[in-house]
Amino acid sequence: MAKGVSGTDLTRSQWAFAFALVTSLFFTWGFAYGLLDVLNAHFQVVFGIGKTQSTLLQLAYFGAYLVFAPFASIFMEKYGYKRGIHLGLSLYSLGAIFFWPSAKFQKYGGFVGCTFVIGCGLCCLEVAANSYIAVLGSPKYAAARLNFSQGFQGVASFAGPMIASRWFFLGKNANTLDTVQWVYLAVAGLGLVLNILFYFCPLPEITGDALAQEMHEAGMDNDSKPFHKQYHCIFGWVAQTAYVGAQVAVASLAVNYLSEQGIGIDKSFASQLFSYCQITFTVGRFVGVVLLRWVDPALLLSFYSVACSVFALGVTYGPGRSGVGCLFALFFFESICYPVIFTLGTKNLGRHTKKGSGLIVMGVGGGAWWPPMAGAIADHISTAQSYVIPFSGYVIMAMYAIGMTISQARSGGFRFRTIDEIAQKRAELDRTGQVERRESDSDIDKKGSQEFVEAV
Repeated sequence: MAKGVSGTDLTRSQWAFAFALVTSLFFTWGFAYGLLDVLNAHFQVVFGIGKTQSTLLQLAYFGAYLVFAPFASIFMEKYGYKRGIHLGLSLYSLGAIFFWPSAKFQKYGGFVGCTFVIGCGLCCLEVAANSYIAVLGSPKYAAARLNFSQGFQGVASFAGPMIASRWFFLGKNANTLDTVQWVYLAVAGLGLVLNILFYFCPLPEITGDALAQEMHEAGMDNDSKPFHKQYHCIFGWVAQTAYVGAQVAVASLAVNYLSEQGIGIDKSFASQLFSYCQITFTVGRFVGVVLLRWVDPALLLSFYSVACSVFALGVTYGPGRSGVGCLFALFFFESICYPVIFTLGTKNLGRHTKKGSGLIVMGVGGGAWWPPMAGAIADHISTAQSYVIPFSGYVIMAMYAIGMTISQARSGGFRFRTIDEIAQKRAELDRTGQVERRESDSDIDKKGSQEFVEAV
């Protein structure tokens, strides 16, 4: 394997190419996730199954993250990001192609199994892509970069259901699985095309050793401790599990909540409003890119997580239109949470970066068990009251965000602006004479150019 580099070692053209190529993966799993809810409704009609049984698709999808994320991180630590992406795309295509015989023989268990395989592939892609984008350049803009890339996942999440609904539910397609075969055949083809593109395109390998060396040159030895003592990563996994569980619970019950508010919203209009909620979420992601250009990620996450907690209670207790307004606000403030938790949990891990990425992505498994708790309350009390379950997830996330803000303030003083910790430490060593080599004017110009490209 070629010698690894750190994200700041890449030229501008290498950086832009790698960033664009890896960002395309975010659209891929956003589309796959967006199809889940559509398939749930479709399978209830075709197979005559209840809502609880239809949620086996969600259990298989999110359970795959819980099971496969550790293996994905170990694989990438040994073989690198590029081979990890190939593995993920191969599993993604394999799971999609087997939707064909499952539809042909009308086996619901086959669909659940295929969804698990797709989930394993997407888990592998998330470990690779999230981590790669986070380390692809200055740590100062890691959260902003990941929010920008994750924004395309948001676009696919509402575009997928809009496209699929027209194929699955119109005319004779409403009671057959014929269109499911063709849609997932196209999904398999997309995975194959991306796999071929990644094979022929050079993707610079960013290694844990190179990241560790960059930290050590700045006098930072955070990765000298064993991985189980990287507490900001361990608690990041807890926060991510709670957040994803809350997010999925909110989305899975949104249509029911909107139609039960007693303000003349039927199921059809509720579905349309839900798509507007998803658009609000996606817009929030891109707004977050701008804010994270200036505001410290931990501080901004603290504000957003408190807002999520407040608006979750507003959804629970707000009557009529006020509750609907709180739901839209909740989707907006959810927007930056996943990528910011990821970057906070994996920052300054050095040689532990890929393990940390696998652990944080494993938190997506929270989507497998938070929604059933909310669903039980919705069945026995009311859908509005079920939003106390997502509220608990947001509180856990807020504790992590505020804890990270306090930890940063204790170690380096309170900060409102986002900073590059490695560059700051290097500058401090340079001022005290502990670093022999000073940056030349050309080095400074190069760094400024790279930061400009990243900001754009």
